Amino acid sequence: MQQLLSIMQQLRQQCPWDQKQTPESLTQYAIEEAYEVEAAVRSGKVDDVRDELGDLLLQVVFQAQMYSEQGAFDFQDVVQAICDKLIRRHPHVFQAEQFAQLSAEDVAALWKTIKQQEKQGKAKSRLDEVKHAPALVQAQQIQQHAAQLGFDFHTVQDAYGKLEEELQELQQAIQQQQSDEIQDELGDCLFSLINVGRKLGVSSELALLGTIHKFRTRFAYIEDQAELQQKTIEDMTLEEMDQLWEQAKQQLK
Repeated sequence: MQQLLSIMQQLRQQCPWDQKQTPESLTQYAIEEAYEVEAAVRSGKVDDVRDELGDLLLQVVFQAQMYSEQGAFDFQDVVQAICDKLIRRHPHVFQAEQFAQLSAEDVAALWKTIKQQEKQGKAKSRLDEVKHAPALVQAQQIQQHAAQLGFDFHTVQDAYGKLEEELQELQQAIQQQQSDEIQDELGDCLFSLINVGRKLGVSSELALLGTIHKFRTRFAYIEDQAELQQKTIEDMTLEEMDQLWEQAKQQLK
C-alpha cells in the first residue's frame, strides 16, 4: 500500500496527464472502474477481478492524493473514516456483549437506525432517500420519488410537451454556440425524455442498454462485411456503411 501511495505521489509530480487531473475530471473513471469490477465478477475470471479491483483502488488513491495536496485529508484519513464507520455501524460485532444474537434482518434494521442517527443535524431533502446511481437510473428514481410526493405531470402528453420545450431551448443554445448552455440544455432534454419514458412505464436504463446492444451488433455486422470485401472500416465511405447498416437492420431483426 505504501508503494502504491508513493507511486501516485510521484506521478502527480512528474506525469503531465496526472498533473492535469482534478477531483471532478476523475469521477467518470471511478464510475467506469466500478462497472469493470461488476463485469469481471460476473465473468467469474478471478484474475480479471483482481486487476479491476486494483484499478478501482487506484481511483481512491488518486483522489486522496489530490485532496492531500489541498491540505484537506489524505489516504490514511480515508481509511480511518471507513474503519470508524464500520465499527460504529456494527455494534453487534464490536460490542457483542451488549447484543443478543441478531438475524440478518435485525442487523439491516440496526444499520438503518444508526445511519439515520448519523444524519441528524445535517441538511435533509426528501430526495436524499434516492441513492446515487448511474445518471439514467438516478433520474428516473428521483422522478418517481417526486411523483409520489405529488410533484409530477398529469399525463404523458404533458411530459412530452416539456420535452419539446427543452428541445427548442437546446436548439437555441446550439445556434448561439453557447457551450455551457448546450450542456445544461442537453441535460434538461435527457431528464425530460426519461420522464416521458417513466410516464409510459418504460425503464430508460433498459431501453438504452437495448439500443447499445443493437448498435454493437449492427456495427459488428458492418465490420464483418467490410472484412469480406477485404476492406477496413476506415476504407469505407459513409454511404457504404449506411447501406450495410440497413442490411444489418433487416438481417438481425
